[in-house]
Amino acid sequence: MPIPDFVKANFATLLRTAAAGDLASVQGTDTRTGETRFILCAVAQCVGEVLLTPFGHLADGNPYELYDPPFDPGGG
Repeated sequence: MPIPDFVKANFATLLRTAAAGDLASVQGTDTRTGETRFILCAVAQCVGEVLLTPFGHLADGNPYELYDPPFDPGGG
């Protein structure tokens, strides 16, 4: 499956943000589950305010147990 354009654009923005030193891990609450999450955010300033743009959250526990790999581990 090809990677959608919006995913490519968000990933490029994430890389630029990290390279500029404007990336932060911010604690927040998952609106669906009420659980505490650590969220990767781009940080910007606009008219004296700090703006946070969330990209996603860090995985709780072992991420290898949370996701299926994007390839066949058997090599087939």
